[in-house]
Amino acid sequence: QFVESGGGKVQPGGSLTLSCKASGIATSLYTMGWYRRFPGKERELVASITSGRNTYYTTPAKGRFTISRDDPTNTVVLQMKNLKPEDTAVYYCNPVAPAGIPWGQGTRVTVSS
Repeated sequence: QFVESGGGKVQPGGSLTLSCKASGIATSLYTMGWYRRFPGKERELVASITSGRNTYYTTPAKGRFTISRDDPTNTVVLQMKNLKPEDTAVYYCNPVAPAGIPWGQGTRVTVSS
């Protein structure tokens, strides 16, 4: 399973670093993604990283978010800077391709003045 952490409340323009720790799963086997869910909406992909460290960012994340991974510790990190109110959401990690791995509880990010 995945345990996400690092969320919190920040002012617009602030930064946060989210961490996702996997247990019982070898993240090295997967292209890993960070997702977010807005209230009443489906989860959407924010960024992904392959086992070869190739990264992909959706338009809202480009230039502001950085995804990284550390497979020996089964950890995936999302560094977020210049946060905007529209980044307010619950953030999750999971493999990009459905792997039948349950979603974690997520970590809530609130961007507000």
